[in-house]
Amino acid sequence: MKYVGAHVSAAGGPDQAVARAVEIGANAFALFTKNQRQWKAKPLTDEAIAAFRTACDEHGFGPQQILPHDSYLINLGHPDAEGLAKSRAAFLDEFQRCEQLGLTLLNFHPGSHLKKISESECLTRIADSINEVLSQTRGVTAVIENTAGQGTNLGWRFEHLAEIIEQVEDRSRVGVCIDTCHAFAAGYDLRTAEATHTTLDEFGAVVGFDYLRGMHLNDAKSEFASRVDRHHSLGKGNIGAAAFTTIMRDSRIDGIPLILETVEPDIWHEEIAWLREQQEA
Repeated sequence: MKYVGAHVSAAGGPDQAVARAVEIGANAFALFTKNQRQWKAKPLTDEAIAAFRTACDEHGFGPQQILPHDSYLINLGHPDAEGLAKSRAAFLDEFQRCEQLGLTLLNFHPGSHLKKISESECLTRIADSINEVLSQTRGVTAVIENTAGQGTNLGWRFEHLAEIIEQVEDRSRVGVCIDTCHAFAAGYDLRTAEATHTTLDEFGAVVGFDYLRGMHLNDAKSEFASRVDRHHSLGKGNIGAAAFTTIMRDSRIDGIPLILETVEPDIWHEEIAWLREQQEA
């Protein structure tokens, strides 16, 4: 079973994200549980929590179909003690919001060394941050997203993801989200069916499909191996359509949320329908 959707707005309350997912014909969705560009947000009210849970029940969305994303400000590998503490506190708050909403996944960007510490030390800090938050929460899995490798961001190599996971104490609560645009920009070829199979096989060998908890399906305006993160609509960028057809037919990618973050929300319903057609062709 393929769960396909998009990252929809939660403006007006998290229950509105459910309504917007339904509008585009999705059976999966992503959302921010708070403003992604602010450190702090008002606590979720009992009414907002109840409305979200009710909407999910009414429209058949289980937690395995929902991939919330944390704040872009968080850097779990921050080289400075103050920045690291602030990021860890915000990360804990994100986990607690997921707990309140009954969600079991939290997608996040791993972190950046800011040219102040080594890559290895930064990866260890990210793992330590995950361990700290997992020890204080229950039921929510930390889902590490691969990055395009812009600036000093880590997580652009599958080996980075594996190194973080290796240092997580409770590996039953850590996973990975593969973003296709990020992978392509980082140097993993997806331009043909054969190349896509090769990249997915490499992920399986280095990280393992047991850890795959979601995917972001995005074409790329950026060039191959450019380390630049620029999303595009499916089939309109430098990746092309074949990768997404291949993904939709790969049984290793069943049962997880496949989320569009493409650049034309007005055609998300068309992209979702097209992705589903790929399974049947």
